[in-house]
Amino acid sequence: MHKLDRYDLKILRILAEDGRITKSSLAEAINLSVTPAWERVRKLEALGLIKGYRAQIDWAAVFKSQQVLVEITLARHTAQDMRRFEQRMSDAPQVAFCYATGGGVDYMAMIQAADIDHYQRFIDQLLLEDLGIERYFTYIVTKIIKTVGALPSELPEAP
Repeated sequence: MHKLDRYDLKILRILAEDGRITKSSLAEAINLSVTPAWERVRKLEALGLIKGYRAQIDWAAVFKSQQVLVEITLARHTAQDMRRFEQRMSDAPQVAFCYATGGGVDYMAMIQAADIDHYQRFIDQLLLEDLGIERYFTYIVTKIIKTVGALPSELPEAP
C-alpha cells in the first residue's frame, strides 16, 4: 500500500467535497503547481483510492419516493450464502447502499422505494428468492439530517 502524505490527504478531502474542482484551483488549494497536483490525483485514482466522481442527486425532489433503512440478519453465515445475498443487493436498483456490519446484525441497507407498498413488495421478493434472510427490521426515514460525508476535519498524520 502506498503511503499517503499530507498533500495526498488534502487532495482526497478536497475532492470528497468538490469533485468538479478545476485542476488549477486544486493545485492552489494544496500549494503545488498544476502538473504535480494532477499527477497525484491520477496516482490516487490508479491506486483505487478515488473510485469515481458523481453528482449528488436529490432523488426525493426528482421522484416521489420513500427511503427505508433495513437491518438484515442471515440464517447462515457461509461464504456462499453471504456472497449470494451481497450479489443480489448489488444488482438491485432499489438498494442505495448496503453495508456488511459486525455485531448483532449482518447487513444494513437503504432502500429507495416509490412508497411503503413498493418497499414491502421488494422485501417479499427477496424472501421468496430464498436468500437466507432470517429476519429483517424496517425503519422509515422521516427526515434526512446529513447525506454526504467528506473526511473529518481533523485527520491523523500519514505514517
